[in-house]
Amino acid sequence: MQNLSPRLAAAADAPVSTLAAHPAWLRLKEAVERLRPLQSKDGSIDLSAVQRQTVDPLVATVRASVEELAPNFPHDAAYLAAVDADLAKWADTGYREPDFLDSLLAFQPAEQREDGLEHLVVFPMYTQNGNPDRNLEAVLLSVVWPEWLDELERTRFDNPMFVPITFTDFTAGYDTNSAVLFPETVAVRKAPERFTWGGIFCDREAARFRAVSTSAIDQLGLEIPADAEGLLKDQHRAQETFVLWDLVHDRTHSHGDLPFDPFMIKQRSPFWMYGLEELRCDLTTFKEAVKLEAEGNPHARDVQYAILFDRLFRFPVSGDRVRNYDGLGGQLLFAYLHKHDALRWRDNRLTIDWDRAPQVTNALCGEIETLYRDGIDRPKPAHWIAAYELVSRYLTPHPASTWAKGPEALPLDITDGKALNKALCDAVLPDEFPLSMFYEALSKKLRGVIAATAGITGAGIQGVAA
Repeated sequence: MQNLSPRLAAAADAPVSTLAAHPAWLRLKEAVERLRPLQSKDGSIDLSAVQRQTVDPLVATVRASVEELAPNFPHDAAYLAAVDADLAKWADTGYREPDFLDSLLAFQPAEQREDGLEHLVVFPMYTQNGNPDRNLEAVLLSVVWPEWLDELERTRFDNPMFVPITFTDFTAGYDTNSAVLFPETVAVRKAPERFTWGGIFCDREAARFRAVSTSAIDQLGLEIPADAEGLLKDQHRAQETFVLWDLVHDRTHSHGDLPFDPFMIKQRSPFWMYGLEELRCDLTTFKEAVKLEAEGNPHARDVQYAILFDRLFRFPVSGDRVRNYDGLGGQLLFAYLHKHDALRWRDNRLTIDWDRAPQVTNALCGEIETLYRDGIDRPKPAHWIAAYELVSRYLTPHPASTWAKGPEALPLDITDGKALNKALCDAVLPDEFPLSMFYEALSKKLRGVIAATAGITGAGIQGVAA
């Protein structure tokens, strides 16, 4: 793994918890790592291929370790007891596909948002942007809930499910790019009627942001204001920036003129629809940060820098090019700023008009909001086409694109709604909006530092063997 700059590899507020060195945690972590290769994609263990006497002692170690650690988490007593019961039930089934619904329902971190409150989390789960298999995972984490954030959530940005967190230690599924802990990733017999919490690791977001943005700024010769430079050098400040960004972004998914399910989880859509939704939430956060800055909020300017730098530098060149909706949103923001003279790439140097950038960014937010408001009166195919036209005004589609040829090239004569939606999605190229020449070059320069941020925490790079 590539080393990061020393000024990025350590945080002034690295976790002070001693639980990562607790013997029971170390035994738990080792047992989980030994169980992982025995599990199938769905989390089950095939006892026709693995001897039961190999599995049982490992599960027994996990259970005993959780029991020994439990007194450190009295607020999670019911949850950790349910974890033990679910582990026992899994063993009783002969390690068929695990079902941790009971323990998932017992874990309610959003009900106790206290700054510094620690949790031990044990679930069979996949990790978003990390491990796609439902392996058993164990995570030690702390809640981030300073008084200023509590006041903003209570008085202005209500978001009762939002739980900002930091890593203390973790198993292999989180030695990846995953920066979230979501209940929908857990293996259960049936989905709960509603999800009541969602955790986002602000320390990983902040550390990754600092590493990639610093490298990009150096590579592009971008001159940044002194306060932006201070943000990139300060892990604690960056974490608080991401906590505010995430608070507003997360709630925006269910606020505004929404012509569809806010998370679009119940429908298949062309990937630019997801890209526009994520970008809308970020640009709404940016717009709110501009308002907060005018009111004297000390974190608001940092949020604006973070959204610009992360969206412009990391998002477009992270991940593969197959329906990369976050990458699309970053490309769109760059192109919009460039076409409106808030950003220039000239003489192999990037410049940003720091006075103009907020106005232009808010204008893009306005265009997306108008698209959404008009979409309430449109049928779905027409809304998808209108969204495509918005994106393609600023980004050049693939030369072989069917969608770029206009509605007359699309299979709009299909009368069955579900079949039509499928046909329209099937007509989308995997990379419908390829990277520009600028981003092709930037991708080559940043791929090393982006790869090196896998597994990063507020204390720097952390591998599972650390």
